Amino acid sequence: MTTRDHGDPGDAPSLAPPLTEIDDPARPSAAEEARTVAGATNTATLATLSSDGAPWASLVTYGLLGGDPVLCVSTMAEHGRNLRRDPRASVSVVAPGASADPLANTRITLAGTVRLPGPDEAAAAREAHLAAVPAARYYIDYSDFTVWILQVQRVRWVGGYGRMDSADAAAYATAEPDPVEYRAERAVRHLNDDHAAALLAMAQRLGGYPDATEARCEGADRYGLDIRVSTPRGWAVTRVGYGTRLDDPAELRAATVALARRAASTES
Repeated sequence: MTTRDHGDPGDAPSLAPPLTEIDDPARPSAAEEARTVAGATNTATLATLSSDGAPWASLVTYGLLGGDPVLCVSTMAEHGRNLRRDPRASVSVVAPGASADPLANTRITLAGTVRLPGPDEAAAAREAHLAAVPAARYYIDYSDFTVWILQVQRVRWVGGYGRMDSADAAAYATAEPDPVEYRAERAVRHLNDDHAAALLAMAQRLGGYPDATEARCEGADRYGLDIRVSTPRGWAVTRVGYGTRLDDPAELRAATVALARRAASTES
């Protein structure tokens, strides 16, 4: 059997590099991406260590206190017993909006150690979990359940194939969740359905692909748009930044209108 390396795509479509400089490639940092994914859902895969040192993975729910996951687990479950014995743990979180290709999905891993909430944060930790997992009110006070805070020490963000980065605890703790990324579905759909020509102009004149023949918005965040382009050289995903950071989803419409006007006024 013949093996291939990354430089040989075989029969897979090739990724076309940009032909011109991208006008504004600004995008969220790995820490911002991780905080955004963590806040966009309430389910994760928890990895703990069994008594013999073997890894144990299980589905859990969580809330957030700052950026730290707040778990509520029972000692009837193996992962609950594991945490009592060894505080080292990590959670893997997959962002909402699953792709047809699971490995193309955005996901994060948050690793660290669990600790019991201190007296001054016990109420806040409890409320953080209940706010994210309302059903937990039926069992959170059972004697076999414990509320743990996973103190994040290491962060890994994967944005799909070829897009990944790490962040340290300090960067993650101070990062802000993106207010736009997971609230932009309708706006993205509107761009694709009604403004295909404007997206193509953005890709050609601002996104580095003057030979693009088709463009489709794959997502929006507070810094810009991810646009998938088709070219005679293959396909790619490019970046078109707004030029200014958005602080509210309501600002997205004006930002995309400004992008369309900028693209229209820029010579190809």
